[in-house]
Amino acid sequence: MAQAQDQGETLAFLRQALAQEQGGPVESIETHISVVLMAGARAWKLKRAVRLSYIDFSTIALRRAAAETELRLNRRTAPQLYLGLRHVVRRPDGALGFDGDGEIVDVLVEMRRFEQATLFDKLARADALDRPTLTVLAQEIARFHAGAEVRADVGGAASIARMLEGNIQALRDCGLVPDAEAAEQAQRFRAALARLAPLMDARAAAGKLRHCHGDLHLRNICLYGGRPVLFDCIEFDDRLAAIDVLNDLAFLLMDLWEHGRRDQANWVLNRYLDAADEIDGLPLLPFFMAMRAAVRAHVTALQAQADAAKRDEALAYHHLADALLAPAPARLVAIGGLSGTGKSTLARALAARLGAPPGARILSSDRIRKARAGVAAETRLPAQAYTPEESRLVYAELCAKAGRALRAGCAVIADAVFARPDERGHIEAVAGAAGAAFDGLWLETGAETMRARVAARVGDPSDANADVVAAQLRYDLGDIGWTRLDAGADDIAVRAARVLSLTS
Repeated sequence: MAQAQDQGETLAFLRQALAQEQGGPVESIETHISVVLMAGARAWKLKRAVRLSYIDFSTIALRRAAAETELRLNRRTAPQLYLGLRHVVRRPDGALGFDGDGEIVDVLVEMRRFEQATLFDKLARADALDRPTLTVLAQEIARFHAGAEVRADVGGAASIARMLEGNIQALRDCGLVPDAEAAEQAQRFRAALARLAPLMDARAAAGKLRHCHGDLHLRNICLYGGRPVLFDCIEFDDRLAAIDVLNDLAFLLMDLWEHGRRDQANWVLNRYLDAADEIDGLPLLPFFMAMRAAVRAHVTALQAQADAAKRDEALAYHHLADALLAPAPARLVAIGGLSGTGKSTLARALAARLGAPPGARILSSDRIRKARAGVAAETRLPAQAYTPEESRLVYAELCAKAGRALRAGCAVIADAVFARPDERGHIEAVAGAAGAAFDGLWLETGAETMRARVAARVGDPSDANADVVAAQLRYDLGDIGWTRLDAGADDIAVRAARVLSLTS
């Protein structure tokens, strides 16, 4: 790292001026490329005057341009946080001041301050991330990606190959693992890239490479005004942010996975896919997640030179990258049963353990029905939305989407009543047509349990009530060849996992 300019005078001025302006103490967070000063209800980000192999803030012109870009790009997702720019100027008498006349010495990005406890990495560690919040987060990311600038000027697989070779060299240079182990991982990455390159290029041609966030991990998401807000995107290098939208999402999914929140990673993936039709790109996700873990491994290894405790963290990321590259075959698990038997609960319990990370695509007939009606999943529909013809179309769409995901090599859970023998036959045929393994689970429990469960639902995609349960109990279900499970048992998820030969 080359220090191009001493900013000591600027920082001393800022700490004094901001304390006086805000009437309170100034706190700071420092990294190798920036200093964030915080006082009162505001925060100010100053870029360090450094020149690195991947970044150059060595002159005021470069820092000013970077600050302007940071403000513009972050206002795409966090306009409520990014307020504007403030300039440190040298007055005619030689003293430093804010804005006004004088030679510009430095530029600050001014932000609204938020509580550090609302950062998503802290919320994840405290087990304080709930499904409604993660649903809104996934929807916000999908909305952002849909509106992000398409970048036809950046390559697909060729661009990823350059990044990959940089990662491989960085792992060698940091000395985290023996050369032979680093070489083995490099070979796995290169083999995966060779297999996935045509899909990467096809998605590039289809406009899936966009100017994304680029650094979408848990520490760059906060709760503000009760809603998730994405901030601190990459502004200094388009090559790191002009990427496949699934590569952008992969950082968040990898971070949740590494934090031990695998069910939440799967939930975010599924809610994102509800809002964005990216099924064709799912085979890329484990690779992109592995790339993100590998970057974290060598970056953390460099930090371990000054903090020995970081070495174990770096090794954990390195081994995670290996695990994420492990192949997993496509398979389809159908979970059927009358309303109130716990199909969706079981699907959530199994999904992160099926297929390659971050787990299976859950296709729910309830969610598909709501999407077809153009309403949010939690919106209740009138009885006329449940005509036989509409139900036939819902099941047809579920089967079509399951087939697409299976042909892409992914695991799928189909969550529906599947009361009719032909419905069960059709979903089994989808697996056969895709050459994928199939398992059918049929859940059953007592009528009182079913009625109690549907009555207790709040904010659930299912519209079933006691009357629906009563009607379903009169169905002629025909022969059920699927594995039957007692849905009233406490260990149903354990028993289902055993049936599916899932390891923990």
